[in-house]
Amino acid sequence: MANHKSAEKRIRQNSKRRLANRYFGKTTRNLIRDFRAADKKADAQKSLPKVVSLLDKLAKRGNIHKNKASNLKSKLMKRIAGLKK
Repeated sequence: MANHKSAEKRIRQNSKRRLANRYFGKTTRNLIRDFRAADKKADAQKSLPKVVSLLDKLAKRGNIHKNKASNLKSKLMKRIAGLKK
């Protein structure tokens, strides 16, 4: 239990941030899952900018490491290259 006002505030901030981080993480996982499920190249290319943008934002905020974001983007690009029209 928090004994100081600042500790109470810190608890409130942490819970809000935790919720936001969980939301962005789950949203990213869902977008990547949907991207990988795409069978056609056109569909995948259409959703790629949104996925890449979200990965960059997460890396910038520190939710995921910048190298993890790069590795994920690289794998997604390879996936597009391997798809048929």
